Amino acid sequence: MISQKIDTAIREVPDFPKPGINFKDITTLLLDPLLSDEIIDAFIKRLKGKKIDAIVGVESRGFLFGFLLANKMKIPFIPIRKVGKLPGETLKYKYDLEYASAEVEVHKSDIKKGWNIVVHDDLLATGGTACAASELIQKLGANVAALTFVISLDYLNGSEKLEKYSKEIISLKRY
Repeated sequence: MISQKIDTAIREVPDFPKPGINFKDITTLLLDPLLSDEIIDAFIKRLKGKKIDAIVGVESRGFLFGFLLANKMKIPFIPIRKVGKLPGETLKYKYDLEYASAEVEVHKSDIKKGWNIVVHDDLLATGGTACAASELIQKLGANVAALTFVISLDYLNGSEKLEKYSKEIISLKRY
């Protein structure tokens, strides 16, 4: 089962980035190309039957499996980046974090009106970044068809914030 394989491969780093946090390090998944393939196949299986026009990956962990997923599905991959990283005309969205605020942007020309888009980030915590990505997609006239995550920290209730964008929230491993 993919959930067990992910759990076995994930490295947990205590007290990172600050005391009391047990960081789920997904970089260990990248060391196993067969497991990475299984992760992508598991997402594709769960998205089967849905019309998907593109995958949006959120900087930076969302680029890792998000690009692989888009590539295997033969659809565009669209990066959502921190402000100041994209050279073209962008749409920005500012959002609050637990102790600060952040801002992300996307090239306006990358997302087409009416497209059905999957938002991918490798970890769902409080949901702030995925909500920001979803807001950008909707502001550009597209639909959030699903949100995909390798890992979900369910005790932080991030999926509750995301349900207003899509009821299709896919996490391969839940903690």
